[in-house]
Amino acid sequence: MIVAFSISPMAGDETGSVTEAVAAAVRVVRESGLPNETNAMFTNIEGEWDEVMAVVKRAVDVVAEVSPRVGLVLKADIRPGHTGQLTAKVERIEAALEK
Repeated sequence: MIVAFSISPMAGDETGSVTEAVAAAVRVVRESGLPNETNAMFTNIEGEWDEVMAVVKRAVDVVAEVSPRVGLVLKADIRPGHTGQLTAKVERIEAALEK
């Protein structure tokens, strides 16, 4: 499965920034060892249901350490028996664009 998610504290630091809290969540994802990528809006992670959801929970918990309220947006592509789709899906689109 691939999960695209975004976590943010509902309040920023004294400047209004949420960068440090989001960076802590991304650090959890990267340290998980699961295939992942981060873009301007979401972090994508690929793995089995339980392992992916455990990482998302840990990321939320890290952000909750600095904010009493946390926002989470999550979208999942659940396709049993398929791995390596984090890059394969993009490769298929790129190949179609070359036609």
